[in-house]
Amino acid sequence: MNHLALIEKTQSLIAAGDIVGAESALSELADTEGDGALMVVLEQLPPKDILAVIREYDHSKESIVNLLVSPSMFAHAVVIEKQYKDLSRTHLRGMMNAVIFRDGADPVAFLTAIGDLEGGSEALADYFSEKWSRIEAFARTGTFDTVEDDGNMLSEDALYSSAYVPARLEQDEVADQDWMEMAWLLRYQCPDLFIETVLVLRAKARAHDLGLGEYEDGEEDDGKFETSDTDRGKATPAKLDSDEESAI
Repeated sequence: MNHLALIEKTQSLIAAGDIVGAESALSELADTEGDGALMVVLEQLPPKDILAVIREYDHSKESIVNLLVSPSMFAHAVVIEKQYKDLSRTHLRGMMNAVIFRDGADPVAFLTAIGDLEGGSEALADYFSEKWSRIEAFARTGTFDTVEDDGNMLSEDALYSSAYVPARLEQDEVADQDWMEMAWLLRYQCPDLFIETVLVLRAKARAHDLGLGEYEDGEEDDGKFETSDTDRGKATPAKLDSDEESAI
């Protein structure tokens, strides 16, 4: 199939909410013309469409897109995921775990690519949003045990001073391919990004304590949308900012 025709077909399927069909069309290209051909197509798809396929596809099933998406492509998709306005973060965590911990991947390459983009540390903070106290404990004590933590947060200077303290936990002790391993990799492989993420988490916690909703902190409407109709494979929002559509 002509690549331009496939791109148009994929985008039409995504716009119609047929995420399974879009993923299938991309998989067929890889089967017939090889992974290299699929990479060429993925490089021409806007981040919002790559995000739709990665985010909405059933992560219990293997996806060729998840297996081949590059760190740069994935990072651009991750930083606009917030526009789905999904307060549960379920889809964000699912897609990040599926891609960053895929077989043969270099998780640090993905984390570095995310951290290099504006909004990267915010996306990571969203990923850890339900584990804020455990992440604070990890920053302070090097373990995820909140019982051991005395509840006093390290200052920003102290966070940077402790960035290169030897690990108390080995990676294989937290190798869950989930939030604990992600936090471990951030702290000991990307310490500056880990600190940025902790600081964003604190800012979000302060906003919550002040009674500000997740999207009620004075920001203007930026095209975020509800996710009640965007469960896996059913639909994807059609509106994203034009600069984000062409970010790649």
